[in-house]
Amino acid sequence: MTAITVPSVRIGKAAVGALGTLAVATGALESVVTPTLPLLQRELDMSPAEGALLSIVLLITGALVTPIAGRLGDRYGGKRVLVRLMAVVSAGGLVSALAPNLPVLLIGQVLQGAMVGALPLSFILVREHLPEEASKVAIGVVGGLFVGGGMAGTLSAGPVAEGLSRHWMFALPTIAVIAATMLVNGLMPHDRPVRSDHAGVDWPGLVLLSGTLGTLMLVLALAPEIGDRPLVLGALVVLLAGFATGWTAAERRSASPMVDLRMLARPAVWKSSVLTFVICVGTSVAVYLVPQLFAVPSGAYGFGAGATEIGLYLLPGAVAASLAGPISGIGVRRFGSRAVVTAGVVVMAAALIALAAAHSEVWHLVIGKMMIAFANGLCVTAMVTSTATSVGRGDTGIATGLVLVTRVIGFAVGAQLGGALLTAGTPSGSDVPAESAFVTGFVIAGAVTALSLPVARTMSKEDDHE
Repeated sequence: MTAITVPSVRIGKAAVGALGTLAVATGALESVVTPTLPLLQRELDMSPAEGALLSIVLLITGALVTPIAGRLGDRYGGKRVLVRLMAVVSAGGLVSALAPNLPVLLIGQVLQGAMVGALPLSFILVREHLPEEASKVAIGVVGGLFVGGGMAGTLSAGPVAEGLSRHWMFALPTIAVIAATMLVNGLMPHDRPVRSDHAGVDWPGLVLLSGTLGTLMLVLALAPEIGDRPLVLGALVVLLAGFATGWTAAERRSASPMVDLRMLARPAVWKSSVLTFVICVGTSVAVYLVPQLFAVPSGAYGFGAGATEIGLYLLPGAVAASLAGPISGIGVRRFGSRAVVTAGVVVMAAALIALAAAHSEVWHLVIGKMMIAFANGLCVTAMVTSTATSVGRGDTGIATGLVLVTRVIGFAVGAQLGGALLTAGTPSGSDVPAESAFVTGFVIAGAVTALSLPVARTMSKEDDHE
């Protein structure tokens, strides 16, 4: 394996803006299923198990595609792979928009899952065409806009599905993805590959990782329903352990692994991956619980909010998440990743514990959700930035892909944990969970988030410039 050093063409704000627009569009398309899952279950006559499958299939595909996309981007050039990846995503969005039934919708979601690989490819382009200090800010901007796009999709999906149809909630962001991809293709200069190896795709690693992630999501999704059948749950756990062990062994033997475990051993990479996973678990529990608490009937202890009201209540969080990316990029440049991540963890843990103690007014939840969204954006962007700038240019896509895979898995685990807590806390014969289930969820999320603080404190300035 040899590195190729080539002069790069500097890009302006328009090209970075095109990448940011694409991040917003893909973030929106990624997030439309979760808030509209009850509506989709009714219209497509889905069982709870089928609904769980629909909610996780995009995450599984994204976790698989991300490291491959990063590796191919390092090898063949970020723009070339990004444009082709977005063609797959656009096809998936159109299939989802036109889907008459669940099987076709699942196919569309599988294709859409490729969108998660767009971020590491965008980071490859930013590092190739901008000076190091400017690239940190640009990475923060693009990452923050992806988060903001996800929140925008969450806010708009319900009103669009109810006011137009479920087809349009997929079609509108897909049209935006197509337009943004055309902008990127026209404004972003071609980058040359920085790796000269031509090893094939690690198919054994891909298959085994697919089995690992798929089984993990099944265990998390089905645990509340099969908890009284320990043999079934035990068999799934054994299967999960087998897939994980086989995948680890395959990656160690592979000449060109899809996930380079040796890179994962680097301090900056493993610390960022662990922190991203833990922080996203804590964040995702809150992301799931807050809208559910808004929707609890006002006659109980909730607010009886509908989809439109919930969207308005979540709007400050969407704004905070969008601002967190660029602020984090500037903070990393001035103070370092450790300071930014530590501040974000402290803010998030405090907000979660505060929600456990005080959630009797709408503004309690609005402010708490806003702080959590802002803190998560600070942390994840800082860790991605630290990882991207701690490795050689030829490893940017692979390294950031590792962090983004842990982000996806963390959010999936947190959401399923939140759902399991509410399921377990719902009295027999009632549709309303006990208030204590929400309190327990916020406390657990705060404790999990706080556990990341010791790891964050071990981050050193050298992690930013290994």
